[in-house]
Amino acid sequence: MEFQHELIIPNEGLPFKIFLFEGGQGHYEREKHWHTSIEIFAVLKGRLTFFLNDEEYPLEAGELIIINSNEIHSIYAPEKNETVVLQIPLKQFEKYFTAQRFIRFTSAARLAKDKNTKAPDNRKLAFFIEELHKVYQAREEGWEYRTMALYYNVLYLMVKDYRETKAEQAEIQDSRRLDALSKITTYMREHYTEDLKLSDMAALFGYSDAYLSRMFKKYAKINFKAYLQEIRMSYAYRELSNTEKTISQIALDNGFANSRAFSGEFQKKYGILPSDFRQKLADNKRSKKCYT
Repeated sequence: MEFQHELIIPNEGLPFKIFLFEGGQGHYEREKHWHTSIEIFAVLKGRLTFFLNDEEYPLEAGELIIINSNEIHSIYAPEKNETVVLQIPLKQFEKYFTAQRFIRFTSAARLAKDKNTKAPDNRKLAFFIEELHKVYQAREEGWEYRTMALYYNVLYLMVKDYRETKAEQAEIQDSRRLDALSKITTYMREHYTEDLKLSDMAALFGYSDAYLSRMFKKYAKINFKAYLQEIRMSYAYRELSNTEKTISQIALDNGFANSRAFSGEFQKKYGILPSDFRQKLADNKRSKKCYT
Protein backbone atom coordinates (compact mmCIF):
# COMPACT_ATOMS: atom_id res chain seq x y z
CA MET A 1 0.00 0.00 0.00
CA GLU A 2 1.62 3.23 -1.20
CA PHE A 3 0.42 5.77 1.34
CA GLN A 4 1.68 7.37 4.49
CA HIS A 5 0.30 8.15 7.93
CA GLU A 6 0.12 11.86 8.75
CA LEU A 7 0.83 13.02 12.30
CA ILE A 8 -1.69 15.64 13.41
CA ILE A 9 -1.19 17.70 16.57
CA PRO A 10 -3.89 20.21 17.64
CA ASN A 11 -3.15 23.92 17.92
CA GLU A 12 -1.81 24.80 21.35
CA GLY A 13 -4.55 25.07 23.96
CA LEU A 14 -7.26 23.84 21.58
CA PRO A 15 -8.86 20.42 20.92
CA PHE A 16 -8.46 20.80 17.13
CA LYS A 17 -6.10 22.09 14.45
CA ILE A 18 -7.04 24.85 12.02
CA PHE A 19 -4.86 26.48 9.38
CA LEU A 20 -4.70 27.68 5.78
CA PHE A 21 -3.95 24.92 3.28
CA GLU A 22 -0.23 24.73 2.54
CA GLY A 23 -0.90 24.39 -1.21
CA GLY A 24 -2.37 27.87 -1.49
CA GLN A 25 0.15 29.02 -4.08
CA GLY A 26 -0.93 26.34 -6.54
CA HIS A 27 1.15 23.78 -8.48
CA TYR A 28 0.91 21.60 -5.37
CA GLU A 29 0.35 17.89 -5.01
CA ARG A 30 0.01 15.85 -1.82
CA GLU A 31 0.48 12.12 -2.26
CA LYS A 32 -1.80 9.47 -0.75
CA HIS A 33 -1.94 9.60 3.03
CA TRP A 34 -4.26 8.96 5.98
CA HIS A 35 -4.80 10.07 9.54
CA THR A 36 -7.07 9.33 12.45
CA SER A 37 -8.58 12.81 12.63
CA ILE A 38 -11.65 13.96 10.73
CA GLU A 39 -10.59 16.65 8.23
CA ILE A 40 -12.63 19.36 6.50
CA PHE A 41 -11.36 21.40 3.55
CA ALA A 42 -13.41 24.56 2.95
CA VAL A 43 -12.40 26.36 -0.26
CA LEU A 44 -12.82 30.14 -0.04
CA LYS A 45 -11.07 31.09 -3.31
CA GLY A 46 -9.67 29.16 -6.26
CA ARG A 47 -10.09 25.43 -6.70
CA LEU A 48 -8.47 22.10 -5.91
CA THR A 49 -9.14 18.41 -6.47
CA PHE A 50 -9.40 15.53 -4.01
CA PHE A 51 -8.93 11.86 -4.73
CA LEU A 52 -10.60 9.50 -2.26
CA ASN A 53 -9.87 5.85 -2.95
CA ASP A 54 -9.00 6.91 -6.52
CA GLU A 55 -12.33 8.68 -7.06
CA GLU A 56 -12.08 12.33 -8.09
CA TYR A 57 -13.84 15.21 -6.29
CA PRO A 58 -13.18 18.70 -7.73
CA LEU A 59 -13.87 21.61 -5.37
CA GLU A 60 -14.41 25.27 -6.16
CA ALA A 61 -14.87 28.39 -4.02
CA GLY A 62 -17.78 27.96 -1.62
CA GLU A 63 -17.51 24.16 -1.56
CA LEU A 64 -16.12 21.82 1.08
CA ILE A 65 -15.34 18.17 1.58
CA ILE A 66 -15.15 16.03 4.71
CA ILE A 67 -12.38 13.42 4.93
CA ASN A 68 -13.21 10.61 7.32
CA SER A 69 -10.88 8.93 9.80
CA ASN A 70 -8.53 6.39 8.18
CA GLU A 71 -9.67 7.42 4.70
CA ILE A 72 -6.84 7.34 2.17
CA HIS A 73 -6.74 10.53 0.11
CA SER A 74 -4.54 12.75 -2.02
CA ILE A 75 -4.83 16.38 -3.11
CA TYR A 76 -4.00 18.34 -6.25
CA ALA A 77 -4.07 22.15 -6.27
CA PRO A 78 -3.41 23.36 -9.85
CA GLU A 79 -3.85 27.07 -9.11
CA LYS A 80 -3.74 29.57 -6.28
CA ASN A 81 -6.42 29.05 -3.68
CA GLU A 82 -7.46 30.07 -0.21
CA THR A 83 -8.63 27.03 1.70
CA VAL A 84 -9.23 26.63 5.43
CA VAL A 85 -8.43 23.19 6.84
CA LEU A 86 -10.00 22.00 10.09
CA GLN A 87 -8.74 18.75 11.65
CA ILE A 88 -10.81 17.23 14.46
CA PRO A 89 -9.57 14.32 16.61
CA LEU A 90 -11.76 11.24 16.21
CA LYS A 91 -12.42 11.01 19.96
CA GLN A 92 -14.42 14.26 19.79
CA PHE A 93 -17.24 12.17 18.29
CA GLU A 94 -16.99 9.10 20.52
CA LYS A 95 -20.56 9.53 21.81
CA TYR A 96 -21.79 8.95 18.26
CA PHE A 97 -19.64 5.98 17.22
CA THR A 98 -21.65 3.30 15.43
CA ALA A 99 -19.25 0.39 16.01
CA GLN A 100 -15.58 -0.25 16.68
CA ARG A 101 -14.66 3.45 17.00
CA PHE A 102 -16.34 3.99 13.63
CA ILE A 103 -18.15 7.11 12.49
CA ARG A 104 -18.60 8.38 8.98
CA PHE A 105 -19.62 11.75 7.55
CA THR A 106 -20.67 12.75 4.08
CA SER A 107 -20.66 16.09 2.26
CA ALA A 108 -22.18 17.74 -0.78
CA ALA A 109 -19.05 17.00 -2.79
CA ARG A 110 -19.55 13.28 -2.24
CA LEU A 111 -23.31 13.33 -2.75
CA ALA A 112 -23.15 15.36 -5.97
CA LYS A 113 -22.64 12.09 -7.84
CA ASP A 114 -25.79 10.61 -6.34
CA LYS A 115 -28.79 12.49 -7.77
CA ASN A 116 -31.23 10.48 -5.65
CA THR A 117 -29.81 11.74 -2.36
CA LYS A 118 -30.38 15.26 -1.07
CA ALA A 119 -27.08 16.90 -0.18
CA PRO A 120 -26.79 19.04 2.97
CA ASP A 121 -26.47 22.79 2.58
CA ASN A 122 -22.77 23.56 3.09
CA ARG A 123 -23.19 27.29 3.62
CA LYS A 124 -23.67 27.10 7.40
CA LEU A 125 -20.76 24.75 7.97
CA ALA A 126 -18.50 26.73 5.63
CA PHE A 127 -19.44 29.97 7.43
CA PHE A 128 -18.57 28.61 10.88
CA ILE A 129 -15.24 27.19 9.67
CA GLU A 130 -14.25 30.47 8.00
CA GLU A 131 -15.26 32.46 11.08
CA LEU A 132 -13.39 30.02 13.32
CA HIS A 133 -10.20 30.63 11.38
CA LYS A 134 -10.67 34.43 11.41
CA VAL A 135 -11.23 34.53 15.18
CA TYR A 136 -8.29 32.21 15.84
CA GLN A 137 -5.99 34.33 13.67
CA ALA A 138 -7.08 37.67 15.19
CA ARG A 139 -7.02 36.45 18.81
CA GLU A 140 -8.74 39.52 20.15
CA GLU A 141 -9.96 39.74 23.74
CA GLY A 142 -12.23 36.82 24.56
CA TRP A 143 -11.17 34.89 21.44
CA GLU A 144 -10.95 31.63 23.38
CA TYR A 145 -14.68 31.65 24.15
CA ARG A 146 -15.68 32.70 20.63
CA THR A 147 -13.40 30.06 19.14
CA MET A 148 -14.93 27.25 21.17
CA ALA A 149 -18.46 28.50 20.47
CA LEU A 150 -17.81 28.34 16.72
CA TYR A 151 -16.11 24.97 17.08
CA TYR A 152 -19.10 23.46 18.87
CA ASN A 153 -21.36 24.83 16.14
CA VAL A 154 -19.23 22.90 13.65
CA LEU A 155 -19.48 19.69 15.70
CA TYR A 156 -23.25 20.14 16.07
CA LEU A 157 -23.80 20.57 12.33
CA MET A 158 -21.59 17.60 11.50
CA VAL A 159 -23.50 15.29 13.82
CA LYS A 160 -26.90 16.70 12.86
CA ASP A 161 -26.57 17.14 9.08
CA TYR A 162 -23.56 15.18 7.87
CA ARG A 163 -23.33 12.00 9.94
CA GLU A 164 -24.26 8.77 8.19
CA THR A 165 -26.35 6.66 10.56
CA LYS A 166 -25.83 3.41 8.67
CA ALA A 167 -22.41 1.89 8.09
CA GLU A 168 -21.69 -0.86 5.61
CA GLN A 169 -19.78 -3.80 7.05
CA ALA A 170 -17.17 -3.48 4.32
CA GLU A 171 -16.48 0.12 5.34
CA ILE A 172 -16.04 -0.87 8.96
CA GLN A 173 -13.65 -3.65 8.01
CA ASP A 174 -11.59 -1.30 5.83
CA SER A 175 -11.37 1.16 8.68
CA ARG A 176 -10.20 -1.54 11.09
CA ARG A 177 -7.10 -2.11 8.98
CA LEU A 178 -5.73 1.23 10.13
CA ASP A 179 -7.54 1.56 13.44
CA ALA A 180 -5.13 -0.70 15.33
CA LEU A 181 -2.19 1.54 14.46
CA SER A 182 -4.30 4.63 15.16
CA LYS A 183 -4.85 3.50 18.76
CA ILE A 184 -1.12 2.98 19.21
CA THR A 185 -0.14 6.33 17.72
CA THR A 186 -2.78 8.08 19.84
CA TYR A 187 -1.28 6.51 22.96
CA MET A 188 2.17 7.64 21.83
CA ARG A 189 0.99 11.23 21.38
CA GLU A 190 -0.49 11.18 24.89
CA HIS A 191 2.64 9.69 26.51
CA TYR A 192 5.46 10.95 24.25
CA THR A 193 7.37 12.55 27.16
CA GLU A 194 7.80 9.13 28.77
CA ASP A 195 10.46 6.54 28.00
CA LEU A 196 8.47 4.61 25.38
CA LYS A 197 10.04 1.45 23.98
CA LEU A 198 8.86 -0.74 21.14
CA SER A 199 8.83 -3.82 23.37
CA ASP A 200 6.70 -2.10 26.02
CA MET A 201 4.22 -0.83 23.43
CA ALA A 202 3.99 -4.24 21.81
CA ALA A 203 3.24 -5.88 25.16
CA LEU A 204 0.69 -3.20 26.06
CA PHE A 205 -1.31 -3.75 22.85
CA GLY A 206 -0.84 -7.51 22.65
CA TYR A 207 1.61 -7.77 19.74
CA SER A 208 5.07 -9.20 19.33
CA ASP A 209 7.94 -6.74 18.86
CA ALA A 210 8.45 -7.91 15.28
CA TYR A 211 4.76 -7.59 14.36
CA LEU A 212 4.47 -4.05 15.74
CA SER A 213 7.66 -3.05 13.94
CA ARG A 214 6.25 -4.38 10.64
CA MET A 215 2.95 -2.58 11.29
CA PHE A 216 4.72 0.78 11.50
CA LYS A 217 6.78 0.18 8.38
CA LYS A 218 3.78 -1.03 6.38
CA TYR A 219 1.18 1.57 7.32
CA ALA A 220 3.10 4.59 8.60
CA LYS A 221 6.08 4.14 6.23
CA ILE A 222 8.38 4.90 9.16
CA ASN A 223 9.86 2.89 12.00
CA PHE A 224 8.67 3.13 15.61
CA LYS A 225 11.64 5.13 16.89
CA ALA A 226 11.50 7.67 14.07
CA TYR A 227 7.76 8.14 14.55
CA LEU A 228 8.19 8.78 18.26
CA GLN A 229 10.93 11.28 17.45
CA GLU A 230 8.56 13.04 15.03
CA ILE A 231 6.00 13.49 17.80
CA ARG A 232 8.56 14.83 20.24
CA MET A 233 10.04 17.18 17.67
CA SER A 234 6.63 18.56 16.69
CA TYR A 235 5.81 19.53 20.27
CA ALA A 236 9.34 20.81 20.94
CA TYR A 237 9.19 22.97 17.79
CA ARG A 238 5.95 24.53 19.00
CA GLU A 239 7.41 25.32 22.43
CA LEU A 240 10.56 26.75 20.86
CA SER A 241 8.40 29.05 18.73
CA ASN A 242 5.84 30.11 21.34
CA THR A 243 7.47 30.01 24.76
CA GLU A 244 10.48 31.47 26.53
CA LYS A 245 11.60 28.15 28.00
CA THR A 246 15.29 27.40 27.75
CA ILE A 247 16.36 24.93 25.06
CA SER A 248 17.49 22.52 27.77
CA GLN A 249 14.09 22.63 29.44
CA ILE A 250 12.27 22.16 26.12
CA ALA A 251 14.45 19.14 25.39
CA LEU A 252 13.74 17.48 28.74
CA ASP A 253 10.03 18.36 28.73
CA ASN A 254 9.57 16.68 25.36
CA GLY A 255 11.32 13.39 25.94
CA PHE A 256 14.84 14.12 24.67
CA ALA A 257 17.77 12.89 26.74
CA ASN A 258 19.40 16.33 26.83
CA SER A 259 19.73 19.59 24.89
CA ARG A 260 22.55 18.20 22.76
CA ALA A 261 20.40 15.32 21.53
CA PHE A 262 17.53 17.72 20.82
CA SER A 263 19.75 20.18 18.96
CA GLY A 264 21.20 17.43 16.80
CA GLU A 265 17.75 16.11 15.82
CA PHE A 266 16.40 19.62 15.27
CA GLN A 267 19.25 20.54 12.92
CA LYS A 268 18.84 17.26 11.06
CA LYS A 269 15.14 17.96 10.48
CA TYR A 270 15.07 21.74 9.94
CA GLY A 271 18.64 22.50 8.83
CA ILE A 272 19.26 24.97 11.65
CA LEU A 273 20.19 24.81 15.33
CA PRO A 274 17.41 25.55 17.86
CA SER A 275 19.34 28.57 19.19
CA ASP A 276 19.73 30.04 15.69
CA PHE A 277 16.09 29.32 14.90
CA ARG A 278 14.93 31.17 18.01
CA GLN A 279 17.22 34.10 17.18
CA LYS A 280 15.76 34.22 13.68
CA LEU A 281 12.24 34.38 15.12
CA ALA A 282 13.26 37.23 17.43
CA ASP A 283 14.81 39.15 14.53
CA ASN A 284 11.64 38.73 12.47
CA LYS A 285 9.50 40.08 15.32
CA ARG A 286 11.74 43.12 15.70
CA SER A 287 11.56 43.76 11.95
CA LYS A 288 7.77 43.68 12.00
CA LYS A 289 7.65 46.15 14.89
CA CYS A 290 9.81 48.58 12.92
CA TYR A 291 7.19 48.68 10.16
CA THR A 292 4.19 49.22 12.43
